[in-house]
Amino acid sequence: MNKILYSIVIKEFKHIFRDSQTLVIVLLMPLVMLFLFGYAITLEMRNIDIAVIDYSKTPQSRRFIENILATDFFKVKHTDISLNRVEQLFFERKAICAAVIPGDFAKNLYKNKRANIQLIIDASDPNAANYIKNYFNQISMMYNSEINLQFGRLFSVEPRIFYNPDLKSDYFFVPGLIAVIVLLISALLTSIAIVREKETGSIEQILVSPVKPVQIIIGKVIPYTVLAFAISVSILLFGYFWFNVPLEGSILLLLGSLILYIVTGLSLGLIVSTVTDSQQVAMMATLLLTILPTIMLSGFIFPVKSMPTVFQYVSLIIPATHFLEIIRGIMLKGNTFFDLKIQLGYLAAISILLIALSVKKFSTKLE
Repeated sequence: MNKILYSIVIKEFKHIFRDSQTLVIVLLMPLVMLFLFGYAITLEMRNIDIAVIDYSKTPQSRRFIENILATDFFKVKHTDISLNRVEQLFFERKAICAAVIPGDFAKNLYKNKRANIQLIIDASDPNAANYIKNYFNQISMMYNSEINLQFGRLFSVEPRIFYNPDLKSDYFFVPGLIAVIVLLISALLTSIAIVREKETGSIEQILVSPVKPVQIIIGKVIPYTVLAFAISVSILLFGYFWFNVPLEGSILLLLGSLILYIVTGLSLGLIVSTVTDSQQVAMMATLLLTILPTIMLSGFIFPVKSMPTVFQYVSLIIPATHFLEIIRGIMLKGNTFFDLKIQLGYLAAISILLIALSVKKFSTKLE
């Protein structure tokens, strides 16, 4: 490392450690975000309020209600109410669904070997309504198999679930949150780097010195790469030990991919920093360029393959799209370098392009 580049790196490190308040916020904010979002964002549903109207009042109907109570999915809040009260419960948000057991329930079970139960669902949230319907169908099938043991089934399905046998949403969302938070923090760190020089006037001293744009850019990237890497490792450790997300693959491959992803985020922040003139605008632009595309178009929540073709192509230029496949592949599936070489190639190409644009955009003359 030549002396000019070395002096820029040292200067940036001094800027980082002198701003102790910002440093504390940057170090703590990712952990707080991971903790809050890790618990708030989930695909699992529990304690769904259900009303049960039992017109049969027989041992058979009570056995069915016991099956409902035995799960942690439903929570029976109302019983012995009239059917006319159901819609009012939905209005008052005291129940999301209602099961109506007819008076001839037991009779039909023994006479026809089948009986109908009406399930009324508040479908203002269609995703929740679909989960409720599917789970209630599972309870019904289990109950039916209990009382009709003499009738053998033509076939049975015995699923084998790989990578996440307990179907924990934490295994899916926590690696995704790591990708979102690392990109956000990395871009924020550098988005104000050059803007701060402009606002304080120190950019003038840099521009009159024999420093090339590429040296300034690289000199600012190196310190923030070290800081962002330390933050990212702490997030990974928090996700591994607190949320018990497994790590099936190579830790070295994961850390190497993380460094590449951090450089991509820092490069994005530098692009913003070179084209804005105030720290406030730089931070707002960074939030807009990282949070919204990462959450909506990267596959963090919604599968990319389910999106319209245009958005599938747009997702290719979003760094988190490729890192999500990398981190989930390494942590959950144990993917190797050769399994992820395409995604790593995309990240490397995006990083090189962003750094080149940063160097080109950086003006060596005062406006």
